[in-house]
Amino acid sequence: MVTLIQNPTENLTENPVETPPDQKIWTDAEFMALNRDGHRYEIVNGELIDMGNSGAKHGYVCSILMILLGGYVHIQKLGAMFDSSTAFKMKSGNKRSPDVSFMAKQRLQGLDELPDGYLEGAPDLAVEILSPSNTVEEIHNKLVEYFENGARLVWVIHPKEQYVLVYRSAQSPDRLLKSADSLDGEDIVPDFTLAVAELFQKLDFS
Repeated sequence: MVTLIQNPTENLTENPVETPPDQKIWTDAEFMALNRDGHRYEIVNGELIDMGNSGAKHGYVCSILMILLGGYVHIQKLGAMFDSSTAFKMKSGNKRSPDVSFMAKQRLQGLDELPDGYLEGAPDLAVEILSPSNTVEEIHNKLVEYFENGARLVWVIHPKEQYVLVYRSAQSPDRLLKSADSLDGEDIVPDFTLAVAELFQKLDFS
């Protein structure tokens, strides 16, 4: 199994995104019309990237966040939550799909329902849950693009090593949180807190 970050505080910003001059420009209609057949895709620099399927641990952490963070957002009417099947349209034409994301109600003013297509820009909060196949370059490039497109907060969660990196910019993590710490929504999801241990707890059905 590949461990993405050998040192949890390692800077993930070594490789800037470069856009090939001959990249394909995908229209929204073309991307929507793809026969996914159970696959999940992103478009990065004109290339169709198959994101593959995630394992049980990855899916479990996603579900915990959708239940606890999503429930809080819904009850407080703070905005909208999205799962990993949702693509966001970047200024570059790339379409990125965080594992979990939140867009504040201020960004959705004037809408009485969400579009069938894509929302412009990155979500206010993007969550990436690391899988063995992820690379430092891949996560770095996502961080750069999220913040260039309006993200205000990114959580990078490492289920195997059981820590969370909190980013306010793509340059370096603001905080490293371990199981004894609490994750909070800061000013993006006001008054939301979650014990990091909740994301990594052992199963107990007794």
